[in-house]
Amino acid sequence: MALKESPSQTAGPYVHIGCTPQTAGLERRSMGAQLGEDVARDAAAITLDITVLDGAGEPVRDALIEIWQVGFNESPGQWARRAADLETGLARFTTLKPGAAEGQTPHILVWIAARGINLGLTTRVYFPDEDNANDPVFGLAGDRAKTMVAEPTKAGYAHVIHLQGPRETVFFDV
Repeated sequence: MALKESPSQTAGPYVHIGCTPQTAGLERRSMGAQLGEDVARDAAAITLDITVLDGAGEPVRDALIEIWQVGFNESPGQWARRAADLETGLARFTTLKPGAAEGQTPHILVWIAARGINLGLTTRVYFPDEDNANDPVFGLAGDRAKTMVAEPTKAGYAHVIHLQGPRETVFFDV
C-alpha cells in the first residue's frame, strides 16, 4: 500500500501566539522571558534590521524570523527569534557580528515562516565589509548573491528579503 504525503499547510495567522506570544499581546509570566530575545547585550553589539517583502513589494507584517550564527570568542553558536513588527514589518535583532566558519566568510543564517509560506525559507545575510567572493556558498549564487548582502547603517546593518520578483532573495533547499 503506497502512502501519500499529507497536504502542507502554511504557518497561518497564529504563528505569533505559539512562538512569540508577547507580539500577539499575550503575557507569559509563568514561563519567563520570550525565547530568542537578544543574542548580545554588550558594547560591541550591532543591530541587524530585517524586513521581508512580498511579491508586490509590501512588508510581510506577520513574518517570524530566526537568525542563527557561528559563535564568537569562546561561546557556542547564537540564535534569536523575532516577530516582524505588525505595523512596519521590521524585525530588529541585537547581536554581535558573527565569526567565520572554516572556509566561509562571516554570515548569519536566516529562517522565515509566515502566512502563505508552506515550508520555512532559509537564506543567509552576508556583510558588505567582508570578502564574500571567497565564500563557497556565496559563490554558488552567482549574480544573485548580492541579494544576500546587507546594507550598512549607523548602528549595524539592514537587510531586505524579497520573497518574489526580479530582486528575489536567494533561498536554500534545506
